[in-house]
This record gives sequence, structure tokens and C-alpha cells, in this order.
Amino acid sequence: MVKKELEVVKDVDLERYMGRWYEIASFPSFFVPKGGADTRATYTLNQDGTVHVLNETWSDGKRVAIEGSAYKADPKSNEAKLKVKFYVPPFLPIIPVVGNYWVLYLDGDYQYALIGEPTRKYLWILCRKTHLEDEIYQMLVQKAKDEGYDPSKLRKTPQSDPPPEGGPQDKGAWWLKSLIGK
Repeated sequence: MVKKELEVVKDVDLERYMGRWYEIASFPSFFVPKGGADTRATYTLNQDGTVHVLNETWSDGKRVAIEGSAYKADPKSNEAKLKVKFYVPPFLPIIPVVGNYWVLYLDGDYQYALIGEPTRKYLWILCRKTHLEDEIYQMLVQKAKDEGYDPSKLRKTPQSDPPPEGGPQDKGAWWLKSLIGK
């Protein structure tokens, strides 16, 4: 079965999109510690038009963070198709890893979003708050399903209210464990 091309939001105002987004749910992936909680991303617009990305999660009481950058996949397009670049492993960031960050849905007030990518291996539901009303969550799940995602793979991310700040940092041991399936 050939999957249709993902429908992507157009004309996103990057300045309005900047700030902190909390992960409400996602497909599990090797680049986030298993059992991570309070996962969030903070985006800051750089002067050159790229975006500084800070992804954070808390695992076993320790803060895990990775920084990267995002940029438009095609600067001439009005579609919200970004590329994100991180350097791994976290404890010796020397290998660039580039992925897709496509905005599949964004409400008019820039309060919640559905993020995916063309292989449909990764999916995120993000919100400006640590919680999202169930009606909106279900609408985003249905949108993902309509775009060819398997919503049964979504895992809700535990979020504290208020969210944590700081704390001891894991320097990347979780990353090695994730590679060997622990």
C-alpha cells in the first residue's frame, strides 16, 4: 500500500512557534531514554533564521538534555518542513545526525501541534502546557491516523505540574544503554 504524502502546515510564523513545548505523547525512539518524563523542547530563533533546539527529559531523577539546530528543508517553500541536526553521542558530540521535523497540525493560537516526518516512524504531540484537553488530544490522534500513522504506537509522556527545573545531569550513559536495548 502506497501512503499518501503527508499534509504539512503552511506559512508557520517561526517567531510565534518559538518557546517551550511539552511532549504530551510520542512514538518511543532510541534517542530518548526509556521511562523519560517531563520531556520538553525549547526553541529559540537565531539571528541567521535557524532555530536553536534544546530537548530535555528526566530519567531516574536526572536531567538528560541534547542541543541542536533546526532549519527550513527548502528555504523557498512555505511548508513547515524543517531539518533538525544533533551531534551524538551526548557525552562526546562529534557525529551529526539529521532528521525531519514536519509540522502536520498547528492550532491558530500556536498552543498545540502534531509533528511527524515522512517515514512515519516518529510522531509527537506537543503543547505549550504540561497537559492537553482530551478532546484536543483525540483530534490530534485522529489527524495522525488520517495521515497514515498507527496511533497504537503513541505513548503518553508523564508530565509534572509544575515542571522540573535543573537538577543533576546524566552525561549520556542512557544513550549507550538505548543502543544495546536496555
